[in-house]
Amino acid sequence: MLHFADLVESPWRNGGGLTREVATAPVQEAGEFDWRVSIADVDRSGAFSAFPGVDRVITLLEGDGMVLTVDGVERTLRPHEPFAFAGESDTSCRLPGGPTRDLNVMTRRGRTTGELTVRELAGEPVELTGHAVAVVLDGSLRLQEPEAVPRPLAQFDSVVLGDGGQARLRGRGRVALVRITAS
Repeated sequence: MLHFADLVESPWRNGGGLTREVATAPVQEAGEFDWRVSIADVDRSGAFSAFPGVDRVITLLEGDGMVLTVDGVERTLRPHEPFAFAGESDTSCRLPGGPTRDLNVMTRRGRTTGELTVRELAGEPVELTGHAVAVVLDGSLRLQEPEAVPRPLAQFDSVVLGDGGQARLRGRGRVALVRITAS
């Protein structure tokens, strides 16, 4: 379990904002990865960093909307609605309602793929297995791992599982579920 408050802030590749890395694999000094999940604070309109050969999915977590322009086509992002685009696309954003926070999933094309879904829990558990990342969006959720005492999760806290990992989320609220698979 990762507490959002413990995630380290890093500047964007283009210097235009800050991100908090939730998980990445493999970890490499040159900044290369097969996949990465992060939470970014976007304080102003501007260009996105280019990530050639990477597929991206962005999901607005907080804020009054973001207008993303990808290769000249505008798309208005609303909270908890994933939007996929190519990392090499000419991408910029406008923030008509002020600063936002978003969840990003990036996968290296040809090596990994990622799927991001937002699920509302109304008491039924969610089982996590394999390469999975879960990020709490809101509500009152608890993490139950095998042979462990259930632990409460706060907004934007994360659960990261590797191969063979198992966990269960219980409670009421919304969670972003990320599944990573090798290509």
